[in-house]
Amino acid sequence: MRYLIRTIRADEWERCREIRLASLQDPVAKIAFLDTYEDAVQRPDAFWQERAEGASESGTSVRQFVAEAPDGSWAGTITLLVERPTDEVRFGEPAKSDQTHIVGVYVRPEARGTGVIDALFRAGVEWSWSLAEPEIGRVRLYVHEDNARAAAFYRRFGFVATGEVVAVPGDDVAREVEYEVLRPVG
Repeated sequence: MRYLIRTIRADEWERCREIRLASLQDPVAKIAFLDTYEDAVQRPDAFWQERAEGASESGTSVRQFVAEAPDGSWAGTITLLVERPTDEVRFGEPAKSDQTHIVGVYVRPEARGTGVIDALFRAGVEWSWSLAEPEIGRVRLYVHEDNARAAAFYRRFGFVATGEVVAVPGDDVAREVEYEVLRPVG
């Protein structure tokens, strides 16, 4: 099946909420996301509307991409946050240079293994490199140390572990490992 990879529109907040809630019900959600279904389902419509507006083409520091099937359903999503050294740290180590941070990666079970994740990552990384201001030097993400499937995909895509490891909020034992891909030279 062919999927259209595109940026969300601000008026698609209900669809953004639906795919986020679906992702938080996935069996690996506890190690893949720093959010819970129970918390997310309680958020008001205004939260989801603001989130969609900020991640649409009108937003400047966040971009959410979706894989849209021919029937209009969304098979997956990825979100990128622009991070600058002067920004407040959202998660992990502070940015040393302008970068994007991949979060919210999710592909519905029925679309896994179809290339959706590769297409979403290509779109996100290409968007990062296309930014003129700020010029992005690297794309990073964090993966839970027990999420071997996700880590294997990130490595296959070209991400490498940086050696940075951070504690999972609210867990004294679990760790998240930072991966990055650097801007191509030339």
